[in-house]
Amino acid sequence: MTTTHWPPQHILVGIDGSDQATRAAATAADMARTNGARLTIMTVVRPPEGWWGIVGTPPTATAMARMLESAQRDVLDAVEADVDLTDVVYELVEEIGDPAAILSNYTLDNDVDLVILGRQGAGLLERIMIGSVANRVSHKAPSPVMLVP
Repeated sequence: MTTTHWPPQHILVGIDGSDQATRAAATAADMARTNGARLTIMTVVRPPEGWWGIVGTPPTATAMARMLESAQRDVLDAVEADVDLTDVVYELVEEIGDPAAILSNYTLDNDVDLVILGRQGAGLLERIMIGSVANRVSHKAPSPVMLVP
């Protein structure tokens, strides 16, 4: 288990392209700037687990990977454009998998002192089926989790 520092020295913000995630990123950038903390801005895409009756042939693995990478890059580029990151030491991280698990594991493996997330992200279907990412991270992460409305 990691030791949490306060004020935080390393902040992780999870983004998904939603307005709440952008507000979470702005809050995280302000906190990082104020406290001289480094900021990790992470987007995690859950790959589709099947081709649920959609008409047509599913894309190849290579085409799917390109689409996921392109979507992640768009999300990260939008946050860089929309959030004031002046005087903030930050890195952008792209992952593919279960967002709650990856965010929680990253927190543990990288000495993150604070996780900041939007209270509700872009995935209505995921919230209905397995609960919100924010809820799951708040229960799994070893660090404090701040939810931004």
